[in-house]
Amino acid sequence: MHKTTQISQFLLANLMMNHYAIEWIEAWCLENGWTDLFVERRDNFWAFPPGCVMPEPIPTDVLRLIKAEKGQTKEEKLWSISAILGTVVAVLSTVFLKCPMPLVLAFAFNAVTVAQLELEDA
Repeated sequence: MHKTTQISQFLLANLMMNHYAIEWIEAWCLENGWTDLFVERRDNFWAFPPGCVMPEPIPTDVLRLIKAEKGQTKEEKLWSISAILGTVVAVLSTVFLKCPMPLVLAFAFNAVTVAQLELEDA
């Protein structure tokens, strides 16, 4: 039971998509004098602002600005390309097999991909 929980948590953590590359946030922190960046959980970054003794979350508007400047992360690009290639393979499989199931599976995968690409409001 415990081993299964660990495996499912590992799979879930690796299937989750990061919307911000840590390098982008580190660069912003360096430019703005924030120190000791750490990730509390996925896409939730904390650091020490200049002159402060307690860490604060990186402001959401800053994260959105960084995202607008930098675009997609490598993970987001990989998921997007996988969705496109999976759809092409599904269309070809549907034609050759004369069966709609590959398209149904591609639709389900694409729905998950689009949901993953959606930015969460903090």
